[in-house]
Amino acid sequence: MAVTLTEFTRTLDPKTLPRILQIQSGFYCQGSVYELCGTECCLSTGDLMKIVDISITKFIAHTADSTEIKLPLDYPGLFRIVVDPQPYLSIQEIVDSLKISSHRLGQHTFISADQIQLPRDSVKEGESFRITAVSTDQQSGGHVDCELLHREPKLSFRLELSQQGHFTECEDDQFYTLRELAEWKIPKGRKRTVTAANAPPPKDVLFSTLLENISGELTLTPVYELQAVMKIRKSIALIPSNMDVEVMDVTEQFDVNTFIQPLSLQDVFHKPSDIFPMVTDVIEGPLVEMHVPVEMLNLLHSDQVIIHKAYEARRILATEIRQESARHFLIPTTYKGRFKRRPREFPTAYDLEQARSDTEQLHVVATRGFDSTYSGLASVLAGDQFIVKKGKMSEVNGNGSAVNSLSCVKIKGKAHEPVRLPMCLDGGFMEVVHDKRQYSIDEICQRFPLPFNVKVSVRDLSFKEDILASVPGLRIEEQITDRYLLISTLDQSSCWEVPVNRIHMSVHLEKSWTGGAPTAVVNSAVEKIFEDCYYTMRRYAFTTVMPPPRPPKKPKQPPARPAKPQPSPRPDKPLSASCSIKSPHPPVISRGNSTDRRNSTAGIERTMPLSPATLPKPVLQKAVTRGQSLEDVCIKIPDEDDPHDYEYIDEDELENIRKQFQEQSISISTKGKPNNTI
Repeated sequence: MAVTLTEFTRTLDPKTLPRILQIQSGFYCQGSVYELCGTECCLSTGDLMKIVDISITKFIAHTADSTEIKLPLDYPGLFRIVVDPQPYLSIQEIVDSLKISSHRLGQHTFISADQIQLPRDSVKEGESFRITAVSTDQQSGGHVDCELLHREPKLSFRLELSQQGHFTECEDDQFYTLRELAEWKIPKGRKRTVTAANAPPPKDVLFSTLLENISGELTLTPVYELQAVMKIRKSIALIPSNMDVEVMDVTEQFDVNTFIQPLSLQDVFHKPSDIFPMVTDVIEGPLVEMHVPVEMLNLLHSDQVIIHKAYEARRILATEIRQESARHFLIPTTYKGRFKRRPREFPTAYDLEQARSDTEQLHVVATRGFDSTYSGLASVLAGDQFIVKKGKMSEVNGNGSAVNSLSCVKIKGKAHEPVRLPMCLDGGFMEVVHDKRQYSIDEICQRFPLPFNVKVSVRDLSFKEDILASVPGLRIEEQITDRYLLISTLDQSSCWEVPVNRIHMSVHLEKSWTGGAPTAVVNSAVEKIFEDCYYTMRRYAFTTVMPPPRPPKKPKQPPARPAKPQPSPRPDKPLSASCSIKSPHPPVISRGNSTDRRNSTAGIERTMPLSPATLPKPVLQKAVTRGQSLEDVCIKIPDEDDPHDYEYIDEDELENIRKQFQEQSISISTKGKPNNTI
């Protein structure tokens, strides 16, 4: 039965690919143009094509007032999913509608409106569970692996695909890009409603105005593109799903092997290991998402290559030490260059604790000071030097929990004084490097905690151009494991490790290779990767590893400071109202008569000096030393319920300020009028 291509695309299950279609009613462009910009634009009646893949190329977003907005997949904004109110009536319907995978984005969460009886337990009404994997077995009918949430200990169980029920999506508090939504979160045959979580920066002129003045929910309609293999050529044809043609599914009448089977490098990687090595035809040249050597590109542009094996290899992720437009690199463990250490910067004492290692002590100098108001914890001045000793923090307080302070040694000339620094206060520390040795990339990863700062001291002479040698400084961030194919030319004169996830090309497996293992030296490139690729790696490289502990928070009530002796208040000298805790604003400067100010009572606001020149020098110097503004010299008196930590100013100093201002006011008022006559 013939259907439109749009209808076929809407009902197509990607799990059933490849499918063979025959054109029943063709579409022709004017003239003899067969292909335009890589997209098929003419299909003749009777043509056969094998659909090998389907993908979403963009979304059409509909607002509440029926406004249509075309959103490309590379739109940089983030979105939150609105829960689909329509329930799923069986597990089979969920599996047919959603892409379920071991990947964290492919694990969907549902609420059961009915109780589900299990062999040893039950899922109660209203409890939520996550589907983690799906298994299809023709004999048993298949099942899904699930785990029950919000119950300790966690319960893992299986549900048959035939399980009936009333399953509704759980609320999702995560943020997603459009590309992530397209790959994982668009159910087949259903609409997906989202809300925009943030907008692109104004400097991004291509996208910043797409959702300008748009608020509320957006209904996303995906626009698909079919990848097909035609009978008359090897390359893959890209066919828009909205092309005005009628097609018929004739998969059962033809052998799919009569068509050339183009494969991506990802497809080749997932092939069984026993098929390698293979002689491979390059159907479509590489599209590269990184900077790679010209020799590798020349290899991948050959007509035929040998794929020897597929494997996972270790790489070191590094970033250029630079304020803006920092470059990112993937460094192979076989890199033969040598590195020297560069000083690291640590914003807080907590970062010093995280950088503590078992191999060496850490020597730092303070670049910014701070005052500590906590008993037993030291203050820091810019220029102070500290040594953080080896090993992890072992000091505990009375109840056995770790103290929120860093134990280290302060250097005072030739003397060393043990001190404790509060981790919760902002400061600044710069590492003092005494080590002049040169290290390989492997030695750095094994000996020192990451991230770690280095600079190339000896470049890798095996490269014609070592791009790391020109970088002033590198921050070695983490080790990752990535997928690679070992590819060589037919004469094996050139052999390279080719990244699967960053080079996109189409190949056809021709025949097995019987010439043996590669004889040439295996080359590994230093890859310069783009920004989006870098953040994808940082986001998904260690999804199973627990995050590091949060830095300690500043306690709400600091230890009480010892009270200073206060002189008894004088009845004719009331305390300044501007120092009251009730007013969060700077003191109001009164310009009235000085006599009225001297006679003011405790409820009337006092004046403050108009200029820093009227402040006594010791008070000004003391305020500046503490890093406070001049308006904060008169410190507000805290009450018991106030959460802030205020300091007191000596009453004698405060009295000197009052006297000096009063004398200045009197002298101004007694001056004669200026002589305006010539």
